Amino acid sequence: MTALRPLRATETGTLRLHDIAAQAAVSEATVSRVLNGKPGVASGTRQKVLAALDVLGYERPTRLRRRSAGLIGLVIPELTNPIFPAFAQVIEQVLAGYGYTPVLCTQMPGGATEDELVEQLEERGVNGIVFLSGLHADTTADALRYARLAERKVPFVLINGFNEHVNAPFVSPDDRSAARMAVRHLVDLGHERIGLAVGPTRFVPSRRKAEGFVAALHSFLGTPGDEAGRLIQRTLFSVEGGHAAAGALLDQGCTGIVCGSDPMALGVIRAVRERGLDVPRDVSVIGFDDSPLIPFTDPPLTTVRQPVQAMATAAVGALLEEIGGTPVQRTEYVFQPELVVRGSTAQVARSQAHA
Repeated sequence: MTALRPLRATETGTLRLHDIAAQAAVSEATVSRVLNGKPGVASGTRQKVLAALDVLGYERPTRLRRRSAGLIGLVIPELTNPIFPAFAQVIEQVLAGYGYTPVLCTQMPGGATEDELVEQLEERGVNGIVFLSGLHADTTADALRYARLAERKVPFVLINGFNEHVNAPFVSPDDRSAARMAVRHLVDLGHERIGLAVGPTRFVPSRRKAEGFVAALHSFLGTPGDEAGRLIQRTLFSVEGGHAAAGALLDQGCTGIVCGSDPMALGVIRAVRERGLDVPRDVSVIGFDDSPLIPFTDPPLTTVRQPVQAMATAAVGALLEEIGGTPVQRTEYVFQPELVVRGSTAQVARSQAHA
């Protein structure tokens, strides 16, 4: 996944050691000992340094190279949504720390299907597979494909999206809690007309966010369920989807809009500005994911952060336990998200509060 280049002796100066040490969260002296094959470094620390080399794109010195512990498939929907590369990077880093080599498979429009990608991975003899936001998150998809994969003795773990008919470990953010904390933030700012732009109902994360949204509106504002339902626009998890949803929500007088993804939130902001309105003066917008570039949007986006590091680490840990012959509990491990307040939300204007 990462383009490697040689790490020559002339490159191991202070700056290079600093980069590697920062990535591995160790001292430069420790990095130097590992690169020079010196004793006195704990095995776990040594692996962190080697993983840092891999992540930063440096080729390991010859004496430190080892045969890969095996291949791990990573199946993701696409790379245009920045949250997926963010997950891929962490998964790669964790796998590299254990000596495994990740094989990235992306489902681009018109490309291979998830089933075809799994077939290709099996042909390559992968030790296991990580599925991120795959068909397991689609309630209309046939869950038997995962049962058949288990029958073929291929260990796997699934991120983002739970299916009770699949006997495997799942790792997910608490989508209901994410919607609740977003609504709570807007209510605290004085917003009384709040909308939700989210993906299609067939996707588990979308369904859960909608459930959390409806419950939060009822809890904080006393909004009846049927009325709250009318404040939900189901569309695509994309800039275009957010743009389309925003029109309907603005027409209903929403001064605050919660989105199911950061790209959707950017589409909402664009739609708001096309109407001559301002974010956040006229409309407050909240995203979901907090992928790396989101703090640099205009305005910086308030969003609910997925705990990517913790989720990816847990998913890889569960998979490697399975590969090692220690079955983990077939259940869903749910991680709490975090509201990150930036510049796209503000106190509701007095003229709007009782409009």
